[in-house]
Amino acid sequence: MKKILLIDDEEKLRKLMARIIELEKFQVFQAEDAVTALKKIEQQDFDAIICDVKLPDANGVEFIQQIKKIQPLTEVILLTAYGNIPDGVQAIKNGAFDYITKGDDNNRIIPLLYRALEKTELSKRVTQLEQKVEQKYLFDNIIGTSKVILNAIGMSRKVAATDTTVLLTGETGTGKEVFAQAIHYGGNRKNKSFVAINCSAFSKDLLESELFGHKAGAFTGALKDKKGLFEEANSGTIFLDEIGEMPMDLQAKILRVLETKEFIKIGETKPTKVDVRIIAATNRELDKEIENGQFRSDLYYRLSVFQIALPSLRDRVEDIKLFANDFAQVFAVKMNKRIKLLSPEYIKTLEQNTWKGNIRELRNIIERSVILADEDVLTIDCLPFELQQSNISDSATSSLSMMNIEKAHIRKVLNYTQGNKAEAARLLEISIATLYRKVEEYKL
Repeated sequence: MKKILLIDDEEKLRKLMARIIELEKFQVFQAEDAVTALKKIEQQDFDAIICDVKLPDANGVEFIQQIKKIQPLTEVILLTAYGNIPDGVQAIKNGAFDYITKGDDNNRIIPLLYRALEKTELSKRVTQLEQKVEQKYLFDNIIGTSKVILNAIGMSRKVAATDTTVLLTGETGTGKEVFAQAIHYGGNRKNKSFVAINCSAFSKDLLESELFGHKAGAFTGALKDKKGLFEEANSGTIFLDEIGEMPMDLQAKILRVLETKEFIKIGETKPTKVDVRIIAATNRELDKEIENGQFRSDLYYRLSVFQIALPSLRDRVEDIKLFANDFAQVFAVKMNKRIKLLSPEYIKTLEQNTWKGNIRELRNIIERSVILADEDVLTIDCLPFELQQSNISDSATSSLSMMNIEKAHIRKVLNYTQGNKAEAARLLEISIATLYRKVEEYKL
């Protein structure tokens, strides 16, 4: 039930309005002055507040500011016996939802109250979503207990509280964007924009336009002005992923932003000022790129004021089980399946893999496993055949083990294709004749 607070020293009018609002199935609380109202506001949340301008101990127009400090999302409607334009303007500036005159606007109160409640509800939902986003990207949600990842998290926590430029290094798939987001949401800019761009995904001209924007008519196809990502990230953070792929002349423009906090749009002559924190990432060894003339040394030194190396998955084997369980539950929910357990052999096989694609590759493997799982346990036969082979020992039973694994894998794929042998052969990457021979050999 929605909670409404009425603040008015005229008892008869207050009670009459309370009865009218209660007919709309709202719970109404009453206060005759600002002191009483403040006590109620501090004790519980209200969905809307209706307040008289002239109170015995306060001016309603100014009182709004005190209300908003305690309950910033709650909308306030001001009532006045004698309306005037300056008070109305100041009331809106102070955060009032609306400002209406008693008597003349009585028929507006209920519709206005409903609109105020809608806005309060929307504001609360937006705030909840922002909090969920912020919680999602907190350092506490980064998976891992290994020494190397805890060290990276510790360094990231320290730099997050500053505005220092950060360079994240590490192989593809090690979670560089996850760390960039955690640094952003762990810092003073967390309520501002976080904008990410992969520098390897665009041609030189398109990348420049994406980063800095352009004026209409600057080039063929530039039909209107466009804001670049640096402008979009103003007061917030921009994440430049794969910055090692950026062309040299664009590197000079990034350096200019770092040094002067300004840039010039394509087709523009005047500089645009921005206040942006830059977090960059690369899977390349930039010192070698500098030697080869592919990266500017001055930009490297500005970017690497604080450098954090993210470990590969093979350097944190003890974390693989944590990732596997987490990914399994995520995909089980998406696919409406119930995964209770990952078998010891399944986990052991994952831990023995080299994971050249790191966390991203592991995530894809787990997704595939959940798709193939018939039971509530992920077993070794849910893994790709090449991973199953890696778990075979060199003992005398290797041949037998290989046959068992191959038989189980073919059965699994046939179940997945619902007996469609042509599709099964395609997935197994063997000929249809070979599949028929295997089906007969294993009596499937």
